[in-house]
Formats: sequence, C-alpha cells, structure tokens
Amino acid sequence: MKLTILGTGNATVTKCYNTCFVLSDGDRHFLVDAGGGNQILGILDKVDVPLQDIHDIFITHEHIDHLLGLIWLIRMIGQKMNQGKYEGDVRIYCHSDLVPVITTITGLTIQKKVTKHIGERIQLIPLESGDTKKILDCDVTFFDIGSTKAKQFGFTLTTKEGVKLSCCGDEPYNPCEEEYVKGSDWLMHEAFCLFGEADKFKPYEKHHSTVKEACQLAEELKVPNLILYHTEETHLAERKKLYTKEGQEYYRGNLYVPDDGDVFEVQMVGNIRNIQ
Repeated sequence: MKLTILGTGNATVTKCYNTCFVLSDGDRHFLVDAGGGNQILGILDKVDVPLQDIHDIFITHEHIDHLLGLIWLIRMIGQKMNQGKYEGDVRIYCHSDLVPVITTITGLTIQKKVTKHIGERIQLIPLESGDTKKILDCDVTFFDIGSTKAKQFGFTLTTKEGVKLSCCGDEPYNPCEEEYVKGSDWLMHEAFCLFGEADKFKPYEKHHSTVKEACQLAEELKVPNLILYHTEETHLAERKKLYTKEGQEYYRGNLYVPDDGDVFEVQMVGNIRNIQ
C-alpha cells in the first residue's frame, strides 16, 4: 500500500496545499479529502494519479479546505463519464449529514449534464460511526471523532498484510476513538504548530494540537509510526527539521513530517509497542 501526501497545510495556507492524501494499490486509488480548490487537479496529475483511476473518495467533514476540491473532482469525473473516458462508478463516502451539503453545492454550481450522474454512477454513500467498507480490498472502518466544531469522521484501514493505519481527521485525538485507533501501526495526526509557538498560532483556540501533544499521544498509544500534517506554513523550508526535533523529545517511534508530494510505503516499520 502506497501513501502519497497531496497536501500538508491547514485551512489558510497559500505556500502549500490543504491537507489531503491518497492511498494506492497499483493503479487503484482511495482519495481522502480534496483540499479547497481546483489545485487538486494539478496535484493529482503531478503525482500520476489519473482521475479515471479514482473510484473511492472519503470526505472527513464540511470545512471548505477539505470539501471544495471535491466539487471540481465531481465536475471533471462527470465530464469524463459523458465522454466515455471513465469506466465504472465513483463512490464518495462521508457522514450522513454531509450528503445533502454535497448535493446542494454541486446542484448550484455544476451543470445538470454532470450532476445527472449523482445517485447513479456518482454515488454518495452515507456513513454511520462504526461502518466498515471494502476499499482497495482492505477493511476500512469509519468513526465519529467527537469534534466540537463540525461533525467529522476519521477511519482505520487494515491492509491485506495486516498493517493498520488510522487517520484522526484534523482535530486532536479524542478518547472516544480508542476502540478504533488502538493497535495501529501508523497514525496520521494533525499538529498545527510547534509547542514553543503555541502563543503565536493559538492552536487550542482552533481545537488543534501542537507537535508536542501529538507526539505524547502517539507515545502513550504505543504507535510505532507517526505522520504529522495540517500545519502552519511559516516554516516550510525548515518544518521537517524543527518539528522532528521537538517531536523526538516526546516520542520514540518513527516520526514523519512530510512535505507535499512525499510518498510512504504503508508497511510494518519499527515496533514501539515492545518498548517498556
């Protein structure tokens, strides 16, 4: 299983893209969130993920930096369907309250010759917390993260080799997620900024965490591999170095601070759970 990070930034970034990523098995792709604009089209092209090979998309929640790129994807995939250049259906997974939001926005902004596919070849699949779907031949379980801002779901995915990856959305881990996240080999977690700059970026006011808290959490959960994303952008050139330095003070596993476009192999690497 290959994990390609499409964007790493928070909602207001301009020097990198909003947080989203794609999981791939050969030429099959599972896209998670789509960022806030049509840049998603160029980014997917740059990392060689053709639209016609995306058949599963998950949108975590309604905020524009996660949702609006989807509108462009629906438009372009629908056009390809009309041109006979897209085989099969596309399945868009989201919590049940988000389905009418997507339907309304697409109905107001996209021509009917495309939106006619919604409900047929463009399938909006409502999720309830705890639902499991088969995506890329993997079991993917979706769960409510208990957001205090807007209803949001995360997920866990278990590969065919038995490696478990969990995504907690873009808010700090909540104890209500424990039954899904425990035992994960990989954890994807937001880190809005360095702990030393919390007064400057005020992550807690925005219901986010710092590198320190994210790493303390991963250490407590004994997750061997941690990926940090959804960050500020003032340190892009040095972000990897600065975040890694702070994070390693609190976390003994494999810490990854990706840039847009970085690629990972989701496999068993390290095992902090054996550390006493």
